[in-house]
Amino acid sequence: MRRGKAALLLTSWKIARSYWFSEEKWSAWGLLFTVITLNLGIVYMLVLINTWQVNFYEVIQSHNYQGFMESIGHYCILAACLVVVRGYQIYTRMMLHIGWRRWMTERYLSDWLTHKTYYLLQLSQEHDMDNPDQRISEDIEMFVWLTLRLSLDLLQDLVTILSFIVILWNLSGIITLSIAGYEIPIQGYLVWVAMLYAMGGTYWTVKTGRPLVKLDFDQQRYEADFRFSLMRLRENAESIALYGGERQEKWSFHQGFGKIIATYQKIMKVRRSLTWLTSSYTQVSSIFASIAAAPRYFTSQIHLGQMFQIVDAYRHVQTGFSFVVDSFTLLAQWRAVVNRLNNFLVSMEMVRGQLPRAYKLNISRENSAVYSACNLQIFLPDGSLLIKDLSLSIKPADKLLIMGESGCGKSTLLRTFAGIWPYASGKIIVPDKQKVMFLPQKSYLPCSSLRETLVYPDIVKEDKDRVMREILVMCKLAHLTDKLHIVADWGHTLSLGEQQRVAFARVLLQKPNWLFLDEATSALDEGTEQAMYKMIVSTMSSAAIISVGHRSTLMNYHTAKMELNSMGSCVVTKIHKCK
Repeated sequence: MRRGKAALLLTSWKIARSYWFSEEKWSAWGLLFTVITLNLGIVYMLVLINTWQVNFYEVIQSHNYQGFMESIGHYCILAACLVVVRGYQIYTRMMLHIGWRRWMTERYLSDWLTHKTYYLLQLSQEHDMDNPDQRISEDIEMFVWLTLRLSLDLLQDLVTILSFIVILWNLSGIITLSIAGYEIPIQGYLVWVAMLYAMGGTYWTVKTGRPLVKLDFDQQRYEADFRFSLMRLRENAESIALYGGERQEKWSFHQGFGKIIATYQKIMKVRRSLTWLTSSYTQVSSIFASIAAAPRYFTSQIHLGQMFQIVDAYRHVQTGFSFVVDSFTLLAQWRAVVNRLNNFLVSMEMVRGQLPRAYKLNISRENSAVYSACNLQIFLPDGSLLIKDLSLSIKPADKLLIMGESGCGKSTLLRTFAGIWPYASGKIIVPDKQKVMFLPQKSYLPCSSLRETLVYPDIVKEDKDRVMREILVMCKLAHLTDKLHIVADWGHTLSLGEQQRVAFARVLLQKPNWLFLDEATSALDEGTEQAMYKMIVSTMSSAAIISVGHRSTLMNYHTAKMELNSMGSCVVTKIHKCK
C-alpha cells in the first residue's frame, strides 16, 4: 500500500513538475505563493473570529447592550475582510488553474502531434491507448482542478490545525481519568479526542470507499468508448444504412451502455455506504465538541464564551483532521485521472522511442534533382516483410503508375515515401526546397469554410476567391462556387466523388513539384477520371506524378508502370505511349 501511494505521488509529480519548471515558472510560482498567502490570511481571519466569540458571548451573558453592539461592529469588519480575502483567493486560484491547464494542453497537443505520434499510436499493436482526445480535453482539466483543490485544501487544513490546536489545547486544561484506582491526568484532552475521532472516521472512509478508484477509472473509459461508438455511427451513417446494420449497431450500443450501467450501479452502492458514513460522521461531530467540553463548563472551569470558543475551535481542528473523510471521493477521482494521464504519457514516449530502434528509415532533404529510394525494406506491424530491396529514382516530369494485387503494399509504399510509415528501413532522398503533396483515397476535409478547405493544410493569406471559383469549375464543382465562405462539415456534406474532386482542386491551387496519388480517382467515373488526369498533366507538365491505382485506363496518363507482387518484389516497365 505504501509503495502504491509513493508511486502515485511520484507519477503525479512527474506529470505536474514540467509546468512548475517551465518557461512560465515565475508567474506560476508567483500565483501559487499568492494563493497560499491568501489561504493563510483566511485562517488568520478565522482565528480572529474565534477569539471574537469569547467577548461576544460574555457581553450577552452579562446583558451588556453597548458591548453587544460594539462586538457586532467588530464582527462586521472581520466578516468583510474575510469576504474580500476569499474572493481574491478564488480569483487567483482560478488564474493559476487556467494558466496551468493551458500550458499542459498545449504541451500534450504538441507531444501528440509531433513526429505524428497520433498516427503511431493508432498503428501500434503494443500500446493500446484509448480515447487520447479525452485525455487532452477532460483529464488535463480534472488533473489541474483536483491537484490544486486537494493540495491547497490540505495545506489550509494543516495551517488551520496548527492555529486552532493551540487554542484548543489551552482551553482543554487537564482532565483526570480514574482507571483501576489510578488517577491519570490528561493534558489537552480535547485535542486527543479530536484526533482519535478523525482517525476513526478516516480509517472507515478509506476502507469503505477504496473500490471507487478502479470503478471511477472504468466508468470514464466505458463512457468514452460509448461516445466513440456513437460518433462512429454518425461518421459511417450511409454505409450502415446501406447494409441495414441498425440491429447490429443497436446491439453493440446496448453492450457498451450495459457496461456503463453495471459500473454505475457498483459506484452507487459504494457511494451510498460512503454517504451514510460521512454524513453520520459530520452529524455526530457537530454535537461531539459540546459533549467533550461539557465537563469543564458544568464544573465552572470555563464560562459560556469559552464554551463556544471551544466548539468553534474543535470544529476547525476536527475538519482539518478529517481531510481524507471529506475529500475521499475527490482523491479517488484524482488517482484515476493521474493513472490515465500517465498511461497516455508512457504510451506516447514508448511508441516514439521504440520504433526508431527497430527500423532504420532515413529520410533526408538534399539538393537533388530526383526523388529517390535506396534499399527500401517495408514491413507490416507484426514484422513480416511486405516490400524488399526497392531502389527507385523519380525525375521531374516523370509519370509513374504503381499497380499490383490487393494487399501487396501499394498504399503502404506511398505512406513510406511520405515518412508516416515507421516499419521500414533504407533511405529516401527528397529534393530540397520543393513542394511534395500526397492525396489519399479519402481526403481530409476540415470543418471550416470551403475556401479554407481548398488550401488545407495551408492558411488563406490572400484573396483567391476568383481563382478558386475558376478551379472549382475546372474540377466539375461549379455548384460550389457560391459556397466558398460557408462553414460546414464538408466531409459529410459532399459525396466521395466530390471530395476527390476537391482534392484535385487543392492540387491545382498548391501546384506541388511532386504529386503522389493513392487511388485518388477511385470514386470517379472513367470520364471524370480522364478529365482530372488530363487537367493536371497539362497544367503541371513539369511536376512528377506518382499514382497508385487498379484501372488500366490510368496507363494513358503515365509513362512508366511499377508492378508489385505478393512476394515483395517489383518490376518497372516503360509505357510506350501516353495519351
